[in-house]
Amino acid sequence: MAGNSQRRGAIAKGRKKGAQVGTGGNRRKGLEGKGPTPKAKDRPYHKAHKAAQAAEQRNKGPRKRAAGDAEWIIGRNSVVEALREDVPVNGVYVAEGAERDGRLREAFLLASEKGISLLEVTKVELDRMTGFNGHQGLAARIPAYEYAHADDLIDRAAEVGEKALIVALDQVTDPRNLGAIVRSAAAFGAHGVVIPERRAAGMTAAAWKTSAGAAARIPVAQTVNLTRQLKAYQDAGCMVVGLDMDGDITLPELGAPDGLADGPLVVVVGAEGGGLSRLVQETCDQIVSIPMVNSVESLNAGVAASVVLYAVAEARR
Repeated sequence: MAGNSQRRGAIAKGRKKGAQVGTGGNRRKGLEGKGPTPKAKDRPYHKAHKAAQAAEQRNKGPRKRAAGDAEWIIGRNSVVEALREDVPVNGVYVAEGAERDGRLREAFLLASEKGISLLEVTKVELDRMTGFNGHQGLAARIPAYEYAHADDLIDRAAEVGEKALIVALDQVTDPRNLGAIVRSAAAFGAHGVVIPERRAAGMTAAAWKTSAGAAARIPVAQTVNLTRQLKAYQDAGCMVVGLDMDGDITLPELGAPDGLADGPLVVVVGAEGGGLSRLVQETCDQIVSIPMVNSVESLNAGVAASVVLYAVAEARR
């Protein structure tokens, strides 16, 4: 046993003294220089590189991004209403053998007048496409909404030589309220609407319908962080005012001569029931309340935005 142990030790010792494997030139390569350090704008993670990319993007024109997948409007009444309200439908689908009633015939007529493609598919195929079997044999497909970039709304005002008027929504979750606010913003000369990317209503078919086509005339932008975007608007020279029942000033003061309504303005509308979130409220330069004769429940987001936008439009007229 001892002899065998010594022999194994001798073999191991012999291997240790043997010839070493070469480096293949890797050690020499490691000592070679890597060339001059790239300029800051050429380094992907440097702020100068990001600033250069942002400048390049601005030169290309407005930045837009899609809301995601296309959306389906299902049911005969819903499809007819969408076609009447000029929702941007890019295809109407009817199931084979569907009963031809008045609503179906009207949908066919509206689609034909607007140049929208009309396709007949099997009921099974329509079930699969819409993910629902209660479509009543009729469905319409609308493309994903293309959101503007929130920073471009300031540029939009500058292009027409006007003082910026932007409406920002703080976690408004009802798409009908969003649609109503978009409609009011277009009616009273706002340059765009900003909504949070998460925990808020987006430009769905319901919002499109409620806007009564205004969503095609005024840009809606999404932002990842509403508080940060409001600060960016402040840096660009805008006053940010939030709507709340316990305001620092009332709406008549906002619209008074030489009041805040005369300059670049961002109006922030709070969520239904919850109002403005704490961080957003703290970011606002001023909190504005709408005086009411009687002590009633607060106005919903769509109505409150309409009242304030009308007052601003009157003050600027």
